[in-house]
Amino acid sequence: MQKALFIRAEWDDEASVWVATSDDVPGLATEADTLEALSTKLESLVPELLEANGYLNVGDIPFELLARKYSVAHGIHC
Repeated sequence: MQKALFIRAEWDDEASVWVATSDDVPGLATEADTLEALSTKLESLVPELLEANGYLNVGDIPFELLARKYSVAHGIHC
C-alpha cells in the first residue's frame, strides 16, 4: 500500500474559505468554501499536480486531509 500524502487545510477568516497546502504535493495551493468541496477538489487536483511534477503512472493516491480552524468561545457575562 502506498503511503498517504499529508495535506493541511486551514480556515482563512478573511476570505471565508478553507485553504489547502502540502509539502508532499509540489505546487498545491487551493481553496474551497467547505471541507467536503475541498476534499472533492483535491481528488482531481492532486494527481494532476503530481503528473505535472514528473511523477508517472500515479494511479490511486491516498491522502490525509488535516483541518485546523481557530475560534474563540465567548462566555456569558453576568
